[in-house]
Amino acid sequence: MEIEDILNQRCVVTSLQASSKKHALEELARKASAATGLAERAVLDVLLERERLGTTGVGCGIAIPHGKLPDLKKLYGCFARLETPIDFDAVDNEPVDLIFLLLAPESAGAAHLKALARISRVLRNAAHCEKLRAAAGPDRIYTLLTRDDQTRAA
Repeated sequence: MEIEDILNQRCVVTSLQASSKKHALEELARKASAATGLAERAVLDVLLERERLGTTGVGCGIAIPHGKLPDLKKLYGCFARLETPIDFDAVDNEPVDLIFLLLAPESAGAAHLKALARISRVLRNAAHCEKLRAAAGPDRIYTLLTRDDQTRAA
């Protein structure tokens, strides 16, 4: 499972403006809805339900919200760099500025877990995340997430 299998370049947001965790999830649900054709509300509801189980703020300024939806046919991802870091109830209590949203079909089981693991490996490298934070545009961010040597070695 590679990031380019789930992330479309149109689903990369370079300066998401959000004032809260819920606002960020609403904005990402809107983006994901456009990419998947699913109802924005359905996407948001599954993300909020997952957050109720425990935060997807994994630390070091990173969150990986995710959920499963019955009407999806494949895995979808959206990546956002926030203009201003927000409280995401992260495990380290630090604000989040990089969010990788993952949506999976309800039947995705192992594929969903493999995708989460892949995303986590890519984003746990601090130097790589600094490159993502400094990147000048969606094309560069997409390249860093999908084709950079660091993502292959991760």
